[in-house]
Amino acid sequence: MNLKEVTKDIQDYFSPKVIGEVNDVYIKVAIIKGEKVPWHNHKNEDELFYIIEGTLLFEIEGEDSFLMNEGDIFIVKKGIQHRVSSKDACKIMLIENKTTAHTGDVKAEITKSIDDQL
Repeated sequence: MNLKEVTKDIQDYFSPKVIGEVNDVYIKVAIIKGEKVPWHNHKNEDELFYIIEGTLLFEIEGEDSFLMNEGDIFIVKKGIQHRVSSKDACKIMLIENKTTAHTGDVKAEITKSIDDQL
């Protein structure tokens, strides 16, 4: 599987799609563009971000924001308030437990259920 090829079929921004699974973990891809992801956290799960293509602005509450570029990986530990945005389309891969809610306990216009991501 080629991540850049897989993301060519994604039509909607902020809409993760499951592309595989390993044990109790989903492998997802998404395209981020703009600033619609709300501040949120995942109380019981860590979350891995991998930048396939583009640049992602990563914000963690109480810390300096930073840019992630193609090939970068960052792991958000459980309970950490965070949000992401991108001026231009940024293709990402996420690795999350199967129980991880897309935007934590926060319900926003971009929130997708696990079923919507399958």
